Amino acid sequence: MEHPYVFNIQKFSIHDGDGIRTSIFFKGCPLSCLWCHNPESQRRPKELMVFHDRCTLCGECVKRCPAQAISLTQDKVVLDRDACTACGVCTDWCLNNAREIAGREYTVQELVKEAEKDRMFYESSGGGITLSGGEVMIQDMDFIEKLCRILHDKGYSVNIDTCGYAPYGNFKRILPFVDTFLYDIKAMDPEIHKHFMGVDNALILENLKKLNEDGASISIRIPTIDGVNADEAFMNQVIDFLRENNIRVKQVNLLPYHNTGNHKYGKLDRACDEENILKTPDKERMELFKNMFMQHGFNHTKIGG
Repeated sequence: MEHPYVFNIQKFSIHDGDGIRTSIFFKGCPLSCLWCHNPESQRRPKELMVFHDRCTLCGECVKRCPAQAISLTQDKVVLDRDACTACGVCTDWCLNNAREIAGREYTVQELVKEAEKDRMFYESSGGGITLSGGEVMIQDMDFIEKLCRILHDKGYSVNIDTCGYAPYGNFKRILPFVDTFLYDIKAMDPEIHKHFMGVDNALILENLKKLNEDGASISIRIPTIDGVNADEAFMNQVIDFLRENNIRVKQVNLLPYHNTGNHKYGKLDRACDEENILKTPDKERMELFKNMFMQHGFNHTKIGG
């Protein structure tokens, strides 16, 4: 059984389902959304993140790197990412905490133990554990099934935050142990979806229908972005799809675009393509979209997570 890499365990999360939750974020995603605010989640392997603003050019990392992947120029430390093995030695010797590894292997029991630390908060708030990413549904499913089953058998609420782009058999395996799937819809037109997310949406929409047919509890989450989908035509397409396929929706969450993760791209030596392209819809328009869903019977619709 493969141990997937986890890049974050977020405690006291209130935006990933009911109540207070612990959200576990796995590395690796089949989509490449232009606005991704966790770029360290996109690739499966662990990665080195460099906080250039903290670096004092002391050169200690250059001396300590066993792969000789780091060099020092007059004004910058340069990382050869092809040579870097993300071993973490340079992070141990960095006096300014300017380097950290994104991604750590956990066993199932280690994650269960981590989640159980906040048991009292789940009990008092009706919360639980949310598995997210990246994309949890493309991980080693022996690992994910075992994790979900143990948490479920211990009486915890388990949510899965998913983009939906994975073999349906993966969903089928964990259905008995999952309370709610937090299911993203980002575009209805397959070409638009492919342009902004890198793949079309046929599998995503088909999986949503199958989950509904199999009786899953589903909350629909819509990242709402000017220049992509923040218009009435798109919202009507979503509404029509949900109604025509009799999708039983627990809740609709309209998630206004934010760019709080833009600073992470530079730490991974990647360009942030979304800069000055994507915008946040204004409050009036978000209220309009919310009312559209409520007028069509989706009474549990809210702005935000």
